[in-house]
Amino acid sequence: MDATKAIIDTVDKIRQRRTAPLILELDLSEGLIDRPPADPLSAVLSMRRARLADVLSGLKRARTDDRVKGLVVKIGTHHLGLAMVQELRQAVLRFRAAGKRAVVFAESFGEFGAGTVPYYLASAFDRVYLQPSGDVGLTGIALEQRFVRGALEKLGVEYQLGQRHEYKTAADMFTREGMTEPHRESVARIAESVTEQVVAGIAEGRRLDPAKVRELVDAGPFIGAEAVEAGLVDGLAYRDEVYDEIRREAGADALLLYVSRYHKGALARKLPRPGEQTVALVQGSGPIKLGRSGRGPVGGGAMGSDTVCAALRAARRDDHVRAVVFRVDSPGGSYVASDAVWREVVLTRKAGKPVIVSMGDVAASGGYFVAMAADVIMAQPGTLTGSIGVFGGKPVIGELLGKIGVTSETVREGANAAMFSPSHGFSDAQWDRVNAWLDRIYDDFVGKVAEGRGLTRERAHELARGRVWTGADAHASGLVDELGGLEDALALARKKAGLAADAPVRPYPRLNPLERLRPPESSEDRAAALARVRLEAWGPLAAVASELGLPSYGPLTLPGSWTIR
Repeated sequence: MDATKAIIDTVDKIRQRRTAPLILELDLSEGLIDRPPADPLSAVLSMRRARLADVLSGLKRARTDDRVKGLVVKIGTHHLGLAMVQELRQAVLRFRAAGKRAVVFAESFGEFGAGTVPYYLASAFDRVYLQPSGDVGLTGIALEQRFVRGALEKLGVEYQLGQRHEYKTAADMFTREGMTEPHRESVARIAESVTEQVVAGIAEGRRLDPAKVRELVDAGPFIGAEAVEAGLVDGLAYRDEVYDEIRREAGADALLLYVSRYHKGALARKLPRPGEQTVALVQGSGPIKLGRSGRGPVGGGAMGSDTVCAALRAARRDDHVRAVVFRVDSPGGSYVASDAVWREVVLTRKAGKPVIVSMGDVAASGGYFVAMAADVIMAQPGTLTGSIGVFGGKPVIGELLGKIGVTSETVREGANAAMFSPSHGFSDAQWDRVNAWLDRIYDDFVGKVAEGRGLTRERAHELARGRVWTGADAHASGLVDELGGLEDALALARKKAGLAADAPVRPYPRLNPLERLRPPESSEDRAAALARVRLEAWGPLAAVASELGLPSYGPLTLPGSWTIR
């Protein structure tokens, strides 16, 4: 009898899990990842973190699922990029437009520190709850640039750097003691544009006048009770109180289920059909370099041209792939590597397969180079893009070495064999070669922008000159075609390919376990697109390395460290 009862109870639980009302849950305490794991180690390290694409797809499906009664999201302290936040806001607003309730809870928005972007995300929900001890760090947008020329001079280090043109300010950190007027103009407009977006979003979400929101930004940060009084928060409550309220609304038998698990469960029940026509999703994340993409065991990673080019080639040659969405989230890097990826995008279009670029938080300099030949470029208003320019040169540390008793001698054959040695500066003839190289790269970059975006060369140069733009401003000037996120890019790709609105999307290349283990037969084999597992560059110390002026990935790199909080 006991065994029979246990079987019946188990069957009832299974039936309940398949039929009970659902409350979808999303915990952002560990942030989101914007790319699929490319190797087994990355898969293990990221297995507890939700993927942005899974969350977006899950919320899209939930809009028409009668079982789903609501959504509860916890916002933590992990940094989320502005463009990613805008993708999430868009998904939440569409979820609410379908008649579903969405509630957000945070222990604190910034813990009496900067919390503007997390609160901006929260403002898209029906109700915003804050732990009684929490705060709302709505303080506005600040972009800080450090200059180290004075410190370098004391050390005996000189930087010889050239740039194209006045807005390509990466070199200024090492060669100046403050912002030039073009530098200040560019950064000020970015801060202004982002503030406009944040204020408009909060005003709409909280049903406040934009002028009132602007006043609140100048008055922040807010203690919890002050945030409630100002209309920024609906109530002060602990997690258990928020969840009890949600369960009362959804029904006593409602089950909690993470959005990513909900999405994966739907995928498991949908068996692929042989010969099904699909959209390929190719990911390009991190600094751009020659060779294969890398994933470090302690973090970091790079967009290797060999890997991304192989993925685009494989998608182009697959008869089942009708269109390609190229997700780009990169500050740039190597010019040669960027050019190789650009060529594969061009060839994919010539093969009759539309290419839609979906930009993430950053798609600038080399990140814009790889995107500019696409049929359509789509970005979020807060994406940082453009930076169409180039810089290059070297540090000269001979004086520093002399101070610490280090001497060097060079034996060379060839007048310029040691021109890139940091022990001495460039000669006049060598500096001429550096400038010829910079001019060649800039001319090629601008020419391809003009060709890809349908602009005159003069207009392309006017928009270039190394200037960084927000997605909103880039859209207004024609550098970006449409504003939207990954979900919008996939929908547009299906439409351009003549596929159904629910046609499947396949991360590319899609390899079975055997293909992952065997070596590729050639550079055109799908297995050639696998990333390598290795310690790549500076990993999680990349931001610190940037601040210290340590070697970067190449001349087409977004200057400085860009974080909007």
